[in-house]
Amino acid sequence: MRKKVIAGNWKMNLTPKESEKFLKELVPVLKEVKSDVILCVPFVDLDIAKSITTGTNIKIGAQNCHFEKAGAFTGEISAKMLNSMNVDYVILGHSERRAYFAETDEMINKKVKAAVKQNLKVILCVGETLDQRESNITNDVIKNQVYKALQGIEKSDLKNIVIAYEPVWAIGTGKTATSDLAEEVCGYIRNLIKNLYNVEISDDIIILYGGSMNAKNAEDLLSQENIDGGLIGGASLKVADFSEIVNIADKV
Repeated sequence: MRKKVIAGNWKMNLTPKESEKFLKELVPVLKEVKSDVILCVPFVDLDIAKSITTGTNIKIGAQNCHFEKAGAFTGEISAKMLNSMNVDYVILGHSERRAYFAETDEMINKKVKAAVKQNLKVILCVGETLDQRESNITNDVIKNQVYKALQGIEKSDLKNIVIAYEPVWAIGTGKTATSDLAEEVCGYIRNLIKNLYNVEISDDIIILYGGSMNAKNAEDLLSQENIDGGLIGGASLKVADFSEIVNIADKV
């Protein structure tokens, strides 16, 4: 039975001082939960986040990394640098990186390879736009993103990869895929992993839903067979909202 995983993506929010206050409130609230909890924070918050959460049941992740170890890449952070800070996870392929920073499937594949080589766990994001959904090519888009992102990734590395399905049209819009729709796509992703690797790996891989999950819809979504948790955006910036989603995950 797969463990529930709730990951928060702070995006470009919270200064180190603000994150310190937030985490000191959150840690005691979640000390008894059984679900895995991950917070993916801005680079400037990683140090303070790691120091506060060390020894707790909260893991810390980054939101991106470069695929090279070092070099003339002004403003970039390598997977090696994240590893040196004992960062646990890194989000790769997020729709905002794809849309605003022109990240291609080939770039994302390089990043996945770099991250697993540095013993980072990857939260790999895939998802379709509204135009793609209305054109009935959701499955084609998802298949292309999954296959290209995992090209050259060995079976042994899949234990360190989480896949997050994030319908782009439901991120930050207040719109949410119905539980049936989300389950359908997450089930399709699991089947893709079976075809790429084997049924054991597909049974074990964690698949998150990442489209405006909140306290109101979390139970319905998390009750689905192929949805193992959530990648939470806005609600991860509020202690009460985030902890409520984690508590719901514990119960379903």
